[in-house]
Amino acid sequence: MRVHVLSGLTRATAGVAVCGLALATLVAGGDTAASATPATSVVVNEVYGGGGNSGATYTNDFVELTNRGDAAVSLDGWSVQYHPGGATGTWQVTTLSGSLAPGGFYLVGEAKGTGGTQALPTTQATGNIAMSGTAGTIALVHDTAALTCADPAACQSASVDLVGYGTAALSETAPAAGASNTASVQRSDKADSDDNSADFSAADPTPGAANAGGDGGGGGGGGGEPGPLRIHDIQGTSWISPQNGQHVTNVPGIVTAIRPAGSSRGYWIQDPAPDTNPATSEGLFVFSSSPGVAVGDSVLVSGTVKDFYPLSSGDTVENTSNLSVTELNSPVVSVLSHGNALPDAEVLTPTTVPGKYAPDLGGTDIESTPITPARSALDFWESREGMRVQVDDARAVGPSNDFGEQYVTTKPAQNPSYRGGTELLAENAVPSGRIEVTTADGSDPGVSVGDVFTGATAGPVDYSQFGGYTIAATQVGTVKHRNLPPVVATPQDRKQLAVATYNVENLAPGDPADKYTKLAQGVVTNLAKPDIVAVEEVQDNTGATDDGVVAADQTLTKLTAAIVAAGGPKYDWREIDPVNDQDGGQPGGNIRVVYLFNPARVSFVDRGSSSVDRSTTPTSVEKLHGKPALTLSPGRIDPASTVWNASRKPLAGEFRFRNKPVFVIANHFDSKLGDQNADGRFQYPAQSSAVQRAGQAKEVHDFVQRIQKVDKKADVVVLGDLNDYQFSPALATLRTGNAGGHGRPILTDLISTLPRNEQYTYVFDGLSEVLDHILVTPAVRGVRYQVIHINAEYTDQTSDHDPQVLRMTP
Repeated sequence: MRVHVLSGLTRATAGVAVCGLALATLVAGGDTAASATPATSVVVNEVYGGGGNSGATYTNDFVELTNRGDAAVSLDGWSVQYHPGGATGTWQVTTLSGSLAPGGFYLVGEAKGTGGTQALPTTQATGNIAMSGTAGTIALVHDTAALTCADPAACQSASVDLVGYGTAALSETAPAAGASNTASVQRSDKADSDDNSADFSAADPTPGAANAGGDGGGGGGGGGEPGPLRIHDIQGTSWISPQNGQHVTNVPGIVTAIRPAGSSRGYWIQDPAPDTNPATSEGLFVFSSSPGVAVGDSVLVSGTVKDFYPLSSGDTVENTSNLSVTELNSPVVSVLSHGNALPDAEVLTPTTVPGKYAPDLGGTDIESTPITPARSALDFWESREGMRVQVDDARAVGPSNDFGEQYVTTKPAQNPSYRGGTELLAENAVPSGRIEVTTADGSDPGVSVGDVFTGATAGPVDYSQFGGYTIAATQVGTVKHRNLPPVVATPQDRKQLAVATYNVENLAPGDPADKYTKLAQGVVTNLAKPDIVAVEEVQDNTGATDDGVVAADQTLTKLTAAIVAAGGPKYDWREIDPVNDQDGGQPGGNIRVVYLFNPARVSFVDRGSSSVDRSTTPTSVEKLHGKPALTLSPGRIDPASTVWNASRKPLAGEFRFRNKPVFVIANHFDSKLGDQNADGRFQYPAQSSAVQRAGQAKEVHDFVQRIQKVDKKADVVVLGDLNDYQFSPALATLRTGNAGGHGRPILTDLISTLPRNEQYTYVFDGLSEVLDHILVTPAVRGVRYQVIHINAEYTDQTSDHDPQVLRMTP
């Protein structure tokens, strides 16, 4: 999550709203020192009296004006006047000159204090009024003679605009609140309501957004001439800016995109006159909670360079594996002109991005190496950070999600799945063509895997708050939906036993009825009513409420009833309630694995005393009448072992089908939380969670081996969400007993028997990958196996996992 602390509104958007002032002529008995006030589009935009005070950033007080009309206004003969705001007092005057262009700003500097660390940007008028930081009144007057009014109505009539703040007795309706040594009061972009308390908000002071089109002076931020540094000097040839932490002045660029909402509001600028170094980016993000600029504006921006790291909860800059984004913070902007052509977007072809996603640096930080655009996709995107790029006819390889993300590929022929995704097929081999797309305006294209953005999708390159490069698209191609059909399993015949696994994603009684209905349809229609379903992520009866409840009978009653309503069998179930808060997952949810089974087709063999605490007592294998049997069925495999700390314990059970025994071991291995980001700094990333999964795999492998020691022809099915890939050390350990995969395998991972372009059960960050598995012992005959794609590829998901089903003949 973005961790910038926003200071509230910082600048009203100029030239957008139409001024709503209806200015009257003087009434009898009113002020006689000023002439009748003409209607005008010029208003007070910002008032700051804390300059030079304790804690202040700026050394001077100031008043800022803006022109909200569509024509320039001459300010010759005008003045800004200050009243201390009480029932008594006199008006002090600062005269103005020059003109104010439409959409422009005019900065009036006032008295300097002894505090503050930063001078005001170039002002267009200067006075010596010592304004109060907390209470006072500013009048914009079409005259230079001091006002003599002493009541709000008379002063409003005598002024072009009147702004009272704090406890001021003189204001429009009510004074603006929140002014202090560190906060100014700033006008919103709404039409003037003649109520200062409604029209103004307090925020960090932002002086100097003057439009250079007015002949009253140059732009804020240090004048109207470019400073010594260009964007490519700030970005440099290193991942961390050579100017990091430094204040830079009047950096030129064209505004190419605006992010108006969210926790990282601001805008991108790009230099239309690039250098010849391919490693130096010409784009830069300006972090501003109220941008106050428009796409196509030519600007000069001053501010502090900051390499910002998107942080997750509990992360620090030191421990995050995310890459940094070079930004310009606390900006002061001068708008030189409007409506400029944007720098051309770089069109990305299938050969533009390097074929390798990340270099192997032995786990070290890529930010300690020079940017080398031809070395890897990570280098390539870093060298374009903030710059406009374009992908034509981009195919979606990851569906739109609740965070406004979707993924496309720039390399359509790279590792394509048979349904249009991009597959992950080896460790540290992320397909380099895959790139995230977000929309700059926050709109949701609603794409699923295989859909195509026809035409151009273009925008500046950014780095996601969740980690990974993204195109912040200001132009999105027209979506051509492929309407990917859901997969439907082939039903089992009378002699076939169908065993399925399905992660139902934190299923709780409080979930909408629609989720239960869709899950039931998936079981009945798409999985074709399997005889046994191992279900993962079933929560307790109170869901994520951490109240000590561990029973899940209400959750399972709702699920099985929904299956009956969808035309399915009345499934029975077996499960073991976990010890409260000991099995990981969503806090308070107490997720567990559960067997659903159709008692009309298959029977469950219950073994062990009902008085045994099965949550902590392990099951084991014994010989019974010459055949293997479980001492506890259902039972857990070694629940006290440290490999199951904060993780689900495997559920082992005996079934009988056509009077033949079948052992099923349902699993939900430890998740990948805590692993370093594959799109991040450390390459190749450390997978700290892999150690625990390998240990879990060894426990299950050895348990299967104990069954086989009694009967080498035993039918054993190991299945579930194993949270790891088919090529991972954990799966090698599960099959063979060692992470290298050497030795005789006692289990076959069925996902690896499919054609390569069908080997996936999950889509994460645009990667079609395997997390869910069904494995069988060599004795299992008549194997027919399918992955049932109904969730992971779709923007409208019931769960984030796809189920799968095995048909076998015991």
